[in-house]
Amino acid sequence: MIQLKQVCKTFPAPAGNIAALQNINLHIHKGEIYGIIGASGAGKSTLVRCINLLEKPDSGSVIIGGVDITHQTGKVLLQTRRRIAMIFQGYNLLAQRTCLHNVALPMILSGTPKKQAYQRAEQLLQTVGLGQKCTAYPSQLSGGQKQRVAIARALGTNPDILLCDEATSALDPETTRQILQLILSIQQQTGITVVIITHQMEVIEKCCNRVAILDGGTVVEEGQVQRVLQHPSTTAATRLVYPEGFALPGDMPPGGHYLRVVFNGAPATEKPLIAQMAVQKGIQASIISSQTRSIGNLLYGNMLLLLQNRGDLVAAAAYLGNTPDIITQEVTW
Repeated sequence: MIQLKQVCKTFPAPAGNIAALQNINLHIHKGEIYGIIGASGAGKSTLVRCINLLEKPDSGSVIIGGVDITHQTGKVLLQTRRRIAMIFQGYNLLAQRTCLHNVALPMILSGTPKKQAYQRAEQLLQTVGLGQKCTAYPSQLSGGQKQRVAIARALGTNPDILLCDEATSALDPETTRQILQLILSIQQQTGITVVIITHQMEVIEKCCNRVAILDGGTVVEEGQVQRVLQHPSTTAATRLVYPEGFALPGDMPPGGHYLRVVFNGAPATEKPLIAQMAVQKGIQASIISSQTRSIGNLLYGNMLLLLQNRGDLVAAAAYLGNTPDIITQEVTW
């Protein structure tokens, strides 16, 4: 559905050109929810703006539905962009227009008769749960409601692709969950292809099929979300997956052996697992960092353990790995 081939983008700066994107290659399948994640300055927003040519790549190709759109201009590009809707962190609603008018306006501008556009806008506001807010103005809405209006507006032209550029970054966790659930529901109903740009791994975890991790303008890791969450293979991915459990080499005691333990719904026990390992196997481990939470009687999160020798590390990995839904990974620098 969406292919990026060797896409590069550079911006001029007083100290020299900045390479925002370097040889980006991605293939996003029709009907999937695809995540693009990275720290601030990684190139995420530039990348998503290259997909609809709001930023034109310096080199490489952007292919939508088998058609290379990289050099499209004028009316041809306008027609392509109507198939690619976009929602933003800042909502971009017209403050002096009602919700109904905000949703109807793009359809009217694209040539839809006004009566038909307003009927469709009302239906879309119903779809996003705001049928009662047709006559309200953006200033009368919460952040989550504004984003729902923005989603309704984006769907007005029946796009094939929905681009979400940090669409939940300004929202609280519960509202974020609701908006992501809405996007997931819409995708399931319409089959639309969704690309989510974010710096929050929990957003990716909740609704994406696959993910690409950007660092310094390059794709450093890509794959199924569950695989990346369980076995991040690059420093950039590890920082994002384990933000509280990531340590730099200079922070660690020298001469140790480190084991990351990931809990994906492992049964919680009354006796701490690491203490139990020490009693049963005589393996002493220091907890360097820990980010875990219990939901019901299940444990989620991760720990970073320090062991004194490699034999203890191998034994600890074997012992902990025998518990269902625990994954162990040696950490080296």
